[in-house]
Amino acid sequence: MTLHTAKGLEFKQVFLTGLEEGLFPHKMALQDGRDLEEERRLCYVGMTRAMSKLHLSYAECRRLYQQDSYQRRSRFIDELPKEQIQQSHNPYDPLQQDAPDNQSSWNLGSNVRHPRFGEGVILNIEGSGAQCRIQVRFHQAGVKWLLAEYAKLEPCHH
Repeated sequence: MTLHTAKGLEFKQVFLTGLEEGLFPHKMALQDGRDLEEERRLCYVGMTRAMSKLHLSYAECRRLYQQDSYQRRSRFIDELPKEQIQQSHNPYDPLQQDAPDNQSSWNLGSNVRHPRFGEGVILNIEGSGAQCRIQVRFHQAGVKWLLAEYAKLEPCHH
């Protein structure tokens, strides 16, 4: 449902997704203060549709046309009163995931090797299967989020 069609309706729970700069607010609205205020008003309409629970989410990284783009969360989230927000970075909190390329599993703290970034340690895992995201602290390249399907990670035993 669009935010425009939600006006006047109420729901027990509301999920607003895509709260990222350039997406919501839209990149075109960022150039004009009036358009930005309209986007803010629409966001407020969506938020006030929730009777008991409001869920806000954004993607840290989006893949479009084989290009990863790293996102900033929407200013609309940052404008909310901090005492009213309960953050949940990873609602699934997985400790182990199925790995691509016939590996048995990825585990937090495992040593891995990437063809470009070198050796590193798994810090976090989100999602499951080929679409899971793996956060790795590489010794040379720093911390990176990778999609398991494309990452070409291999176990690295010391």
